[in-house]
Amino acid sequence: MALYENVLIARQDLSTTQVEGIVENLEKVITDNGGSIEKKEFWGLRSLAYKIKKNRKGHYVLMNIDAPAPAVHEMERLMRINEDILRYQTIRVDELEEGPSVILQNKDRDDRPRRPRRDDFDKSDNPAAAATAPAAETPSEGAEA
Repeated sequence: MALYENVLIARQDLSTTQVEGIVENLEKVITDNGGSIEKKEFWGLRSLAYKIKKNRKGHYVLMNIDAPAPAVHEMERLMRINEDILRYQTIRVDELEEGPSVILQNKDRDDRPRRPRRDDFDKSDNPAAAATAPAAETPSEGAEA
């Protein structure tokens, strides 16, 4: 059997459960025709590069498929008919990617700590600001308090 990657974009006004239902129906078509879905990734609601059918955003889903060509053709036929699917693309690949996709890896990068803003610095960290600040008076060594 051949290996495929499929990315589909569903309408923005659908809920996440509705998108999962669409993907389950497509998965059923693949398994009924002798194939299998190796991996499914829901990339979430993302902005589109341009408007598609009056939508500015869409739910993105990636599927790694191991199936014969007729199963993939039937799945694509059903995606063309479904009005909730804005776009899709299926590509035949030599091997399926292991682990999370690049999109999910970049999403994990967003959890890293941010650089501090300019006004977050303490005046003691900034030598220029420390030079203009009045020096703190220290008691002389011989004086008693």
